[in-house]
Amino acid sequence: MQWASWSDFWAMGGYAFFVWGSYGVTAALMIAEVILVVRRRRATLEQLARAARMEKGQRNESSQ
Repeated sequence: MQWASWSDFWAMGGYAFFVWGSYGVTAALMIAEVILVVRRRRATLEQLARAARMEKGQRNESSQ
């Protein structure tokens, strides 16, 4: 598809709302996915650290 000008390109033949809206929704979902993965990773690491501290504490109590 060829456009006569940049404004024609941005208008996308009258379908700009759907085309750019789709890009926007996709970008938002990809950003949300990255944020959720980072949060989940952080929570998992904190949970593992807590479990390791509890296990270390139980080992110290049993060795006394």
